[in-house]
Amino acid sequence: MYNGGKIIVGLVVFIALFAFPFYYNIGKAMEKPEPKTDTPAILQWEKEHGKKECVESKEFMRSEHMQLLNDWRDSVVRNGDRIYTNAAGKQFTMSLQNTCMNCHSNKKEFCDKCHNYMAVKPYCWGCHIQPKENKS
Repeated sequence: MYNGGKIIVGLVVFIALFAFPFYYNIGKAMEKPEPKTDTPAILQWEKEHGKKECVESKEFMRSEHMQLLNDWRDSVVRNGDRIYTNAAGKQFTMSLQNTCMNCHSNKKEFCDKCHNYMAVKPYCWGCHIQPKENKS
């Protein structure tokens, strides 16, 4: 091998550059985001009714909200059903923008923080218009 030294040096440099992001981030776990639920609509609801309320429980929404939105999309687009009845029997209009984003108007603080943490890119805004952030 005439160029053995150069090949070994090249491999060492390649491995060092390839492994750098792993070594650089050791011990730097990103903390779990806590969604902000202090929008004017939620605070008004809590003031009037004494509690925060969503279409389903907090635990359900954290784990199943995307499936719920997919089910809503299918029901509205394919079947024409626009009313959702939750586990408690309360009815809501199936609408991302008029039901969900009415209360959760702080997309950057509510949606984007968790989606970025989980490294997912929802495709909601391919069809829907992104809400304007209220600067209040």
